[in-house]
Amino acid sequence: EVHLVESGGGLVQPGGSLTLSCAASGFSFDGYSIGWFRQAPGKEREGVSSRRLRGGITYYADSVKGRFTISSDNAKNTIYLQMNSLKPEDTGVYYCAVSSSGWATLFTPDLFASWGQGTQVTVSS
Repeated sequence: EVHLVESGGGLVQPGGSLTLSCAASGFSFDGYSIGWFRQAPGKEREGVSSRRLRGGITYYADSVKGRFTISSDNAKNTIYLQMNSLKPEDTGVYYCAVSSSGWATLFTPDLFASWGQGTQVTVSS
């Protein structure tokens, strides 16, 4: 039902910026939660940011606070992750996700039932 396609990843130098986009279809932004997660090789998936669309409550992992911004555009059915001041430790495959639960956050990844295919972000000099 829900289809998510990430784009915008690539290679960037430390300190640089990238904006990830997630084209969404098959759901309404009203009453859902959206999130961004990432996973590096050999490491477990970690939550980056999430937002409860109905209540507009946003969460960020401590590691990205002040550097990343999650947003969405209802008219364009697109979810964004603006990443600034990128660090090598930000390297990984980034996934957007959608939950039909309005209570899902980056701390509850199992509540996100729909996931994109992921886009690679590599931060290296």
